[in-house]
Amino acid sequence: MKDFDASTSPSAIDDGARKPSPIGHVHGLLWALLALSCGLALTLGFRHLQWQRQISEQHGALQRQADEVDDALRENMRRPLRLLNFMQTLYLASDDVSAAEFAHMYENLAPRKRMPELIALAYARRVVRPDGVHFVTEQFAPVAGNEALAGLVVGTQPANLAVLRASRDTGQPTLSAPFRLVQRNAAGIPIDGVVMRLPIYGHGEPPRTQDERRKRMIGSAGVSLEIEGLIAAALSADPQKMLRMQVSDVTGGRVRKLFESAPAASPPLAANQAARFERDLVFGGRVWKVLLQANEPPPAFLDWRAPVLTAGMLSSMLLALLVWSLFDTRRRALELGWRMSRSYRQSEERFRALNEQLPALVLLAAAEDGRIIYANRAARDRFGKSLDESTLPALFEDQDGYGRQALLNTTGIADTEAVLRDGGDVRFWASLSISRVQLDDRSQLLMVASDITEQRALHERLLYQATHDELTGLYNRSAFESCLKGLLAGTDEQAPASALLYIDLDQFKLINDTNGHAAGDQMLIGLAAVMRAQLSGDDVLARLGGDEFGVLAVRRGDVAAVSQLAERLRRSIGDYVFPWERHKHGISASIGVALIDQPDCTMQVLLAHADTACSMAKEQGRNRVHVYAGQHAQTVRRRHEMEWANRLRRAIDGHRLVLAYQEVWPLLPSVMAGTRIELLLRYRDKTGRLVLPGEFLSAAERYGLMPMIDRWVIETTLANFAQLHPVGSALQLVAINLSGASIEDDALAERIIELLQHYRVPPQRVCFEITETVAVGQLTQVARFMARLREIGCMVALDDFGTGMSSFAYLKNLPVDIIKIDGSFIQDMDTDPISHAMVRAVADIGHRLGLTVVAEWVNDEATGQALAELGIGLAQGNRRHEPELVLCHRTSGHHE
Repeated sequence: MKDFDASTSPSAIDDGARKPSPIGHVHGLLWALLALSCGLALTLGFRHLQWQRQISEQHGALQRQADEVDDALRENMRRPLRLLNFMQTLYLASDDVSAAEFAHMYENLAPRKRMPELIALAYARRVVRPDGVHFVTEQFAPVAGNEALAGLVVGTQPANLAVLRASRDTGQPTLSAPFRLVQRNAAGIPIDGVVMRLPIYGHGEPPRTQDERRKRMIGSAGVSLEIEGLIAAALSADPQKMLRMQVSDVTGGRVRKLFESAPAASPPLAANQAARFERDLVFGGRVWKVLLQANEPPPAFLDWRAPVLTAGMLSSMLLALLVWSLFDTRRRALELGWRMSRSYRQSEERFRALNEQLPALVLLAAAEDGRIIYANRAARDRFGKSLDESTLPALFEDQDGYGRQALLNTTGIADTEAVLRDGGDVRFWASLSISRVQLDDRSQLLMVASDITEQRALHERLLYQATHDELTGLYNRSAFESCLKGLLAGTDEQAPASALLYIDLDQFKLINDTNGHAAGDQMLIGLAAVMRAQLSGDDVLARLGGDEFGVLAVRRGDVAAVSQLAERLRRSIGDYVFPWERHKHGISASIGVALIDQPDCTMQVLLAHADTACSMAKEQGRNRVHVYAGQHAQTVRRRHEMEWANRLRRAIDGHRLVLAYQEVWPLLPSVMAGTRIELLLRYRDKTGRLVLPGEFLSAAERYGLMPMIDRWVIETTLANFAQLHPVGSALQLVAINLSGASIEDDALAERIIELLQHYRVPPQRVCFEITETVAVGQLTQVARFMARLREIGCMVALDDFGTGMSSFAYLKNLPVDIIKIDGSFIQDMDTDPISHAMVRAVADIGHRLGLTVVAEWVNDEATGQALAELGIGLAQGNRRHEPELVLCHRTSGHHE
């Protein structure tokens, strides 16, 4: 390569050449300023979007935390109420509860495990003395620390007596105003607390008036709670970092502060400009105002710590420099072209002079052998003496690829990227073009290249961030799914099977809740390393979510080999000990395995199989491996229930649910004439086949869909009452079945009353059936629900009577009209003396209580005659009347 003579200037070569116009520099500067302005505008626009999103996310996070605190506080109020409901049921079932029975009840419930704020559970009996009526505390637990309660007269505590009288007169749970209890804490200081009470009434139907409640009240169940513990339990570690909470009792307009989470030196809640939430907690006649406010103010718009601002500013400046560089390079290239067009077939020295000042690497080589004959200053500085006696292909790392192609390709190489090596044998990426040009009647190769190593590094870094989890460095879900798609595309039935492993850490939330998210993050990093050590080079490990990981075990062979790998992973996770702040923590994992051995299996199906297997592992006790088997009974049943749950969610809008009716006929002439029916539920599938409820009700109960179905049945029945049976409006009685989940809905009874009034259906013609097991399990709630419906004239039936029969005592406290003997006793009563005796006993008790008795599963005349001899007046069964679809029914318009 010849040395370039710098003294050979363009003016010396060609005096007629024009100097470059300064206007080109001005244009370049203007374009650079425009690019800078656009970049800054985009940066501020993106920052504004990011800032709005941060504000929205902060507010959303605070809203969720506030809702969690509010829900937790309400749950803390409901726990003692459930304890009082259980205690009320105990005293309703027994006339006299001994101290031993009371202590045994408290020992079995162990309420302080769930309610550390509980001080005492007590029962005060109503005692009539010459100086008036008093309530004296007879039984309480625990005894330790509550000795002062023995014989305590409630009237000595005005707040306690007020809440007792309020619960007595309303029949509802009532909460007292805060007052100083007789108990003391471990330091001997009196405890400030509240008392929640429920009245205990004598046997019989629930009293309806205030006078009845006062006469029939025999005692009061109460639970005393420490105020600060009750409220502070609702504010866990995470919300406490984000929120301050203040709770005040504002009942009756008087404000009394109960709790504040911030120190006394903190500014008042109203003075803080951060997000603020207010909740009114109304419970037991008291109103507590809960104020929740963010600890930190919203982020500033011009926060220079925000990456988008710094990155945007830097990118804008780089863009402006790039525009300037491109414009200047274009100007120089145009100037070169102009000069070359003006000076056709000029000397090689003039070509060098024009290229010396270019920032790009410009090289000229002989076309026949690639020998470099010219390089501009940028190229000489970059490649150094390595250009001496060098060839153009030798500059490429891939000499037999791009380098050889540059010599053989007659059209050149346009706008490509390749790796070059400089004078220090250092690799760098370059964007280059190679063209064939004619100079001095010789074919030569002109290469113009720019160093893009930094741009490539930035691109690769962004690509890495898009495919890897930032915390653990593992693949993220998107990259994992791409690998899974590639593996599925290459699946061959003859090749060894691969597998998908779905790993879910057990109870990982406890680590975050007890030690903070920093500890949880460090544990995940350690577990990632532990799992990676168990895998081979072909396997893929990814973090799919918070505490969920996925493994693609490539070409492992059979189920046994995959199971061994899954077990090694499970044991390695279980053996991992995580030290944090002088404590050591362990964890386990549930692993679901799905084989990849079918080429037609889709990614969605495979992920669902692995997820189902992982769920089965958790249900079987966690810390185990479960391999998906399509024919396994539990797997099939769970998939069957999940499929039914999805169908039922769409069944109402898709008009898949239909009603059928079965008639109830009289066995005795004394029974009042008239048509009585029980409504039954059916599901019509896509083929028109009617599916019985036994196939889908278990799925509806498991996935909480029964309240929705019950409400549809109730509203459809009442909206089409005159079309349920051929007799039309002459129908005497319609029975509707209700589930236990619906009974728990406090608003259902009022909704039924509203629908009866809206559709003008006489309540006396509607009967609601509740199974015996539901009634016994939720005695107080069912009694309240029954009493409300019977109050307006509806009838209530106890269905499947005898299946849960351990004692008839609860019948005295249930306001029912009808009992229906379970068919399992009826069908065997002719051959089984025990069944016959139980049917006789149920019929006798029902008659003595003035109830109507109905027999189910009556399928022949002999059984009907035997039942008539026992005085049972009504019966139903499939052989006497097979269920029929209602003549016409429509789903109501969801009247509000």
